Amino acid sequence: MAEYRTIRTAAGGRSSAQIDEGLRSHMNKVYGTMSVGMLVTFAVAWAVGTTPELLSVFRDPATLQPNILGWIVMFAPLIMVFAFSAAINRLSAAAAQLFFYVFAAVMGLSLSWIFVAFTGFSIAQVFLITAIAFAGLSLWGYTTKKDISGWGAFLIMGVIGILVASIVNIFLGSPAIAFAISILGVLIFAGLTAYDTQNIKNTYLQHAAHGDSEWLGKAAIMGALSLYLDFINMFMFLLQLFGNRE
Repeated sequence: MAEYRTIRTAAGGRSSAQIDEGLRSHMNKVYGTMSVGMLVTFAVAWAVGTTPELLSVFRDPATLQPNILGWIVMFAPLIMVFAFSAAINRLSAAAAQLFFYVFAAVMGLSLSWIFVAFTGFSIAQVFLITAIAFAGLSLWGYTTKKDISGWGAFLIMGVIGILVASIVNIFLGSPAIAFAISILGVLIFAGLTAYDTQNIKNTYLQHAAHGDSEWLGKAAIMGALSLYLDFINMFMFLLQLFGNRE
């Protein structure tokens, strides 16, 4: 990673003050878009999860086992992430933002079962813990001078590993494997929070001189999606570890 001062100096005719102001605006948009997505997700999850008639469309109300539609909703966010990444260059910034909010709503459907499986207090408690941890990790990723770009490949390999293990454990139902996945998941997405924050910052600084507002708008949404996924996954793994079940 180039040092912050070096990147600012290399940013063409734009002054460091202009780039600093643009970076603040860019990061505010990233966090703002992510926050709205989080609100959409938890609003949808709460509305469906606390309404038995709606939840029964996706899962058995007694066992919480997903039906066919439930399985579709469970894997839809993963498919949408790949589709979004493939289509981002063909979308306008406005369309990309709309897609992100639709994705957040679908994610809410897939998470609605937690309001039946866990107590409301433990959900709120784990959410607060996740928010504090996320804020600290993201702040460190933003301010550190250490180059953590090398973490990316290892963290992505870790994500793939826990994804495969999670799918396998759907059929095995092993508590020991679930516990190990949750521990590793928390560590991996904690690392990704810092890594993605630094990457969002550096990507902006490297392109600040171009002044392409459309590209920057889409980059902010992609950054919001990355941090949103880090937060949601860290929250879910922590909930599996510390949540009190109904």
